[in-house]
Amino acid sequence: MRRIAIIGCGGSGKTTVGRRLAALLDVPMTHLDAVYYDADWNPLPPEEFAAIQEKLVAEPQWVIDGNFASTLHIRLTNADTVIFLDVPPLVCLWGILQRRRRYRGGQHAEQGVYDRIHWGFITYVLGYCRRMRPKVRALIAEHATHARVITLTSRRAARRFLAGLPGSTMT
Repeated sequence: MRRIAIIGCGGSGKTTVGRRLAALLDVPMTHLDAVYYDADWNPLPPEEFAAIQEKLVAEPQWVIDGNFASTLHIRLTNADTVIFLDVPPLVCLWGILQRRRRYRGGQHAEQGVYDRIHWGFITYVLGYCRRMRPKVRALIAEHATHARVITLTSRRAARRFLAGLPGSTMT
């Protein structure tokens, strides 16, 4: 595991898993929200966002967390490992509420936290399993046939996965 794409719904734990995995493997970590949004929540133009990802995945080692289905193929094609956090929507909403309580919203680049809750985001989270999961699975099937794909369906499964890695101090 040297080139790892972490994907999943908002609030699924992508950033937490990514930070722990990057630290454990001593691999650079990139949060796509940090790349995509500026300080005023303005997104990058699509071509620029894709070009940055092409540069990131050209590196020999990386952990990248984020969904962004329009550019997911870039990460999947270049990853040797894909971690899909396929957790239930209510767990994701709970994670979002915990993140809001902990960080009080806004952007906290040092932690990889980009917290902006609005009604569109909540409906996206609630509809993720029905709308996005099939698209993500299709993209994985199409672009990550060469990669090890790990699907984690709960926070407990994510903790067990991390704890089972060589050098982990998690229990």
